Amino acid sequence: MKVADTVSNDPSNRPGDVSGERAKTGSLLVIFLVVMIDLLGFGMVLPLLPIYSKQFTLDESGWQLGMLMASFSAMQFLFAPIWGLMSDRVGRRPILMFGLFGSVVFYTLFGFATIWQSLPWIFASRIGAGICGATISTAQAYIADTTSEAGRSRGMALVGMAFGVGFTFGPLLGYFAVPDGKSAPGPWLGYVAAGLSAVALVLAAFLLPESLTKNSQSAAARFRLSNFGVAWRLAGVPAMLGLIFMVVFSFAGFETTLTLLLKGELFDFEWRDLCLTMALIGFSSAIIQGGIVRPLYKRFSDAQMAAMGSMMEVVGFLAMTVAVFSASLVGFFAAMMIVVAGFAFIQPSIHSLLSRAAPGDQQGAVLGTGQSVNALARILGSALAIPLMKWNLLAPYMIAAVLLCCAGLFLQYSLRQRTT
Repeated sequence: MKVADTVSNDPSNRPGDVSGERAKTGSLLVIFLVVMIDLLGFGMVLPLLPIYSKQFTLDESGWQLGMLMASFSAMQFLFAPIWGLMSDRVGRRPILMFGLFGSVVFYTLFGFATIWQSLPWIFASRIGAGICGATISTAQAYIADTTSEAGRSRGMALVGMAFGVGFTFGPLLGYFAVPDGKSAPGPWLGYVAAGLSAVALVLAAFLLPESLTKNSQSAAARFRLSNFGVAWRLAGVPAMLGLIFMVVFSFAGFETTLTLLLKGELFDFEWRDLCLTMALIGFSSAIIQGGIVRPLYKRFSDAQMAAMGSMMEVVGFLAMTVAVFSASLVGFFAAMMIVVAGFAFIQPSIHSLLSRAAPGDQQGAVLGTGQSVNALARILGSALAIPLMKWNLLAPYMIAAVLLCCAGLFLQYSLRQRTT
């Protein structure tokens, strides 16, 4: 589907459009900065969300905290197609700017909610931030508008780099936002996150031209429900989607429970130590993907890399179970690094395999379905991990180890389906 089918006027005539021509490639740098700064705020607040909420509620079952952790991803899943459709009609720039403005508002609300010590207001701030942060697909559509087919993958890689930078340096900013190493962080994390989003908004307002033209592809097309039917009928693709679900579900549960284990459930880390630990995860993932995984692709196939990642994840989660059972901090960090390394191996491989499994004319439908499955897995993994941990500290990691064993079987089944 072309945007021209839904747009009645030429985009060059819209208010706020810098020129009728396609935006210059230099705009990609602005998109990178906008996404990165917005994710810095998200990465700064995320590590401490369970701790904040635990202060404000007596949630013995863990369901409230689980739903809080899932609320952001759930809103992104629901609103990404809405923002995509709206950006097809009114342009990419207004949607991106609206999302950044909303992030300023809701991160500020998050700061106030910590002063009020109100779990309902923290819920409201996270739901609002999730709605306004669901514009990543619009940023990807902007990149598609401003790059050629040959340069598309490099352009899309900028979004992945922005994610990595945001999740690495966001927690480091959280480290400096805490007045000292022992006291609670208070509202300043929310305020600093709001300030970062405000900087991104100013960048977009002054440096980001409109990219939508009558030849732009729809940003919402990848989220059609009919895509699920297309993907389900292709040999090997359903098993690959199941593999993606199990991998992301397990890692989302790991991320969600990590700070609770380190702050009270098992160990007694200070606030700054939590931020440094989360930054270590992001930094390690970036180093492993750039320094180890990419060179290995010259020697091993996607299937082999995915199999290695799956095995590493199983070993890591089993080691995590042993470390939690024995309350070994050294063992916990060793297991954590194995899990992070396994995820760095398997995530790019399975998405590459999913792309290879789809015919050229069905790539959008299959990859869009993969994104939807990824989002659902993150929602459910975040929602269920804390209740499982409240029931038994070992449960999230034992279940993850079992799921990753199944993921290896799904990988083999998918590959056999494609060769028969």
